[in-house]
Amino acid sequence: MLRNKFFHRICIFLFGLITIVFLLSCSEKEVKKVTDESKTAMEAFAVAETIRDAYLKKDLLTIENNSTKEGYRELLGAMKSFEKVELSFSPKWVEIEKSMVSLKIAWNVTWIVSGRATDERGTAVFIFEGRPLKLSRILQANPFRQPE
Repeated sequence: MLRNKFFHRICIFLFGLITIVFLLSCSEKEVKKVTDESKTAMEAFAVAETIRDAYLKKDLLTIENNSTKEGYRELLGAMKSFEKVELSFSPKWVEIEKSMVSLKIAWNVTWIVSGRATDERGTAVFIFEGRPLKLSRILQANPFRQPE
């Protein structure tokens, strides 16, 4: 009988100890702060997606509002007439230097012109400048430039 009481008290003590350890380990979650670099990278991704969506809708005003004058001229010069376009972006890396952000994007595009589909893919580096970020240049293969 003495053994049963001792065993019973040990079980209650161990259960209480396990409960306290569990509650203490789950009581505080470590929340990491979002860095300024991370915010800038997310802003660059968002601007690239906004321009992509505007291109699909042929919304020149939105493209102009999210580009510098030089960037807008570059995009406008690359655009041709199309019936429909499917364009997807896959960001690969971002580099931040002072007020300039370089965003490398892999892209796939299908243009439909006169009922004929043309597929292309490539990699481009979008250069963003200013506050808020605006597209100023596209280096390498421009995803908005239709083949001849």
